[in-house]
Amino acid sequence: MLDKLQSVAERYDEVNRQLMDPGVVSDNKNYTALMREMKHLTPIVEKYNEYKSAQKAAEEAKEILGESSHEREFKVMAEEELSESRAIMERCAEELKVLLLPQDPNDDKNVIIEIRGGAGGDEAALFAASLYRMYSMYAETRRWKTDIYNANATELGGYKEIAFSVNGEGAYSRLKFESGVHRVQRVPETESQGRVHTSTVTVAVLPEVEDVEVDIDPGDLQIDTYRSGGAGGQHVNKTESAIRITHLPTGLVVECQDERSQHKNKDKAMKILRSRLYEKMQAEQNAAIASQRKLQVGTGDRSERIRTYNYPQGRVSDHRINLTLYRLDAILDGDLDELLDALITFDQAEKLQSAGA
Repeated sequence: MLDKLQSVAERYDEVNRQLMDPGVVSDNKNYTALMREMKHLTPIVEKYNEYKSAQKAAEEAKEILGESSHEREFKVMAEEELSESRAIMERCAEELKVLLLPQDPNDDKNVIIEIRGGAGGDEAALFAASLYRMYSMYAETRRWKTDIYNANATELGGYKEIAFSVNGEGAYSRLKFESGVHRVQRVPETESQGRVHTSTVTVAVLPEVEDVEVDIDPGDLQIDTYRSGGAGGQHVNKTESAIRITHLPTGLVVECQDERSQHKNKDKAMKILRSRLYEKMQAEQNAAIASQRKLQVGTGDRSERIRTYNYPQGRVSDHRINLTLYRLDAILDGDLDELLDALITFDQAEKLQSAGA
């Protein structure tokens, strides 16, 4: 590991030198790529420097203990320094193992989240609205920006489906484990006998990708326009501003009607389509790797039941990591960090085990 860390430190110095080159600064694409690499390398180098400082202090303490001329009190201080330095080295070594794990190339990307009501009709649609609110409130606590791309509302205030973007540093790295089936158990307001009903909602978290990452042939697209509308007293367009894009080779269909401008709706629909195609491409590439992993936080498959929200018991259970929290109200108000941190930690431990670290 130390050899690898030395290579990382050397690369850090090289990137630092390049960033001071006026020719690099004027090349926006190259400069951005180097800044992204620097951001990844910095915590590794800082932790490595902390490890080396502790290592040097330990060596100096051992030298003092090896010399007979020093007084007893001085040697006691050296023993304490040696013990403390070894503890720091051990802690840094564990943290460096995690920092050296291969980085998910999508972690720095913004995301598009698609939420769809599943089994349960109106009750599922209402819970889809609750999940949209939960993610929106979490994004607000992280100072991330959200933007609705498409929403199909119901008369009762739920959503048959809603798609929205979350833009901010680390959005995908925090939210990527949310893909899958979310199950809710509660007594619907329309239930006169107080029976608990079970409904499901599907969540898909897609990394937002650029044009250059997914090449789409315009000839593969069928683009239809129609009038947008919504439930209740929502705005209904008198012009055909809503967009439906069908990707003919895959059969993927994306609709967007949230904007009154046809051009804006088309741009948003294309972002969703690119992200879905990218996800499909990644899923195919990762299938072989995933099949070799004994442990997984989750495949991200939309058919996988990942979490249950039980209202009568006030609990949330994540089935992938056997974690149950009796903080349902706080979680639905966007307090997701405890859940997300546990998922990220579990995933890192799984990767360390796979790497034999």
